[in-house]
Amino acid sequence: MPSYLRSISAWIFCLFCPALVVAADTALPDLSAQTILTASPDSALTAALQQLPGEHLRLDEAVVMAAEQASEAKIAAALMVAASEAVQREKGVFDPELFGAADWSGADTPSASLFAGAEVLETETTSLEAGARMRLSLGTELVASLNSLQLGSNSAFSSLDPEYQAFGSLSVRQPLLKGFGPSARSDLSFAERNFEAASARYDGAVLAVRANVEILYWELFAAERNHAVTRIIRDRAEAFLDDTKLRAKAGMIGPSQVANAEFFLTEAEQALLDTEEQLDLYSDRLASLMGRRSPELRYRAVDEPPRQFAVVDQDSLVAVAMQRNPDLQALAREVDAMHALENGAKWDARPTLDVIGSLGGNGLSGTAQDVFFPGDPTPVRTDVSGGRGDSIDNVIGRDYPTWNVGFVFAVPIGNREGKGERNRMRAEVVRAEQQLLSAQRSFSEDVRAQHRELARGQERMALAVRGADASIKQVEISMVEYRNGRSTAFEVVRLAADLATAQQRYSAALVRTARAAAILRQLTGGWYSGTPSNNSAGNVPVQGEN
Repeated sequence: MPSYLRSISAWIFCLFCPALVVAADTALPDLSAQTILTASPDSALTAALQQLPGEHLRLDEAVVMAAEQASEAKIAAALMVAASEAVQREKGVFDPELFGAADWSGADTPSASLFAGAEVLETETTSLEAGARMRLSLGTELVASLNSLQLGSNSAFSSLDPEYQAFGSLSVRQPLLKGFGPSARSDLSFAERNFEAASARYDGAVLAVRANVEILYWELFAAERNHAVTRIIRDRAEAFLDDTKLRAKAGMIGPSQVANAEFFLTEAEQALLDTEEQLDLYSDRLASLMGRRSPELRYRAVDEPPRQFAVVDQDSLVAVAMQRNPDLQALAREVDAMHALENGAKWDARPTLDVIGSLGGNGLSGTAQDVFFPGDPTPVRTDVSGGRGDSIDNVIGRDYPTWNVGFVFAVPIGNREGKGERNRMRAEVVRAEQQLLSAQRSFSEDVRAQHRELARGQERMALAVRGADASIKQVEISMVEYRNGRSTAFEVVRLAADLATAQQRYSAALVRTARAAAILRQLTGGWYSGTPSNNSAGNVPVQGEN
């Protein structure tokens, strides 16, 4: 326990434990300053802290449980997974795709034509198609397909029955303006940047959870000590009231001083309720972050805040925060995502100009049939023969080649759709950039404010100690004067309340400095550890060093 707290605990212990007067003419004990300073060097505050109920909890344990259970971290993790799957979805646009189709059909068609080959022409058709297609990141569309057609007919003039036709092609479509390059990849680039932003936000959420846990832990630490001090004051106020009543009964003081002592006791009782509620509040908040409530009344802080912190140059901290802060990194990636959509919108605002081309072939085979023409008994038979595979071989070998090349051109009149989307995305980019700039300015202010808080922390604690020392001396003098009849109970009560406030200010100073260090760690993306052995801070001055 710090020497300051030992002094306060000794004084509080002695201040409110005067020997009770057993009769009106009994001599009062001598409570001189020397007696007060030499009595019980340790103990009222330590004993009061040890008597507080609750489950002991270390800071590292709280951080680990919160990192695993905190809703903020789980939400950020889910958003990161969703962003990752969005990237996979957009990458799937460029995955090769197999396709196919099969169709069977038949028809009976009456005919009056002499060349139909039958009064009722019966046909059966089987159509098969298979192929693969894919889209490249430049917007290029590739399609390879193979089609096979089987025809059956009862026509007397059908030279092949069944007849197998086949045709296939490898076709290419390449956009030169709209749909080219950045336009084709804009959705994927947007998803990738969003995933990077979500990853940074997850890192930021983890750091925020750690910072929140650490801050709440130190707040719990201060609340415990404030509650312990308030409990001591309440207990001693009861003894002080009894002592005052005995003095009044002995005729040494008037009833107004008894009223002052009674007022002090009621104030102490109310303060005790307030500090207990505050203690429960911080314990509940800590339990919510960890996702686990203590089976006992509340959590108790075991660790104490550090009293020495590395003080890094303010501009260096700002520069590190600009580069490493996860929230700023997320906003920067969102700006990149908007730029990707803007680049795509620029290309899509242009006219359509696509080059198309294909290479392919045809094939024919079947079972040859004799064909008789009216008036000629000599049958006619085609030289074509073979099965379905033969017609496909014709296509693959390009025995009967096909090709084509050309372009497609389209200019929307007014082009309001393309220009509107392009201008909208430009505005979105400006919005995202300004959000980033605003966040950078805000983070710079936060870093500088927390740096000042940290740099002045040791001075603030020193002032709190000096104020407490002065308060102790005031109470010593006032108590001696009260015993000698030269001071009132009201003055003793007021100065004792000031003493409690001084102790609370010291606890608050400790927590305030530790809180600033935790926030700086979060703002710098974990770079600032705060401890004097911080390697990342280099050789920097340390608070508390001579």
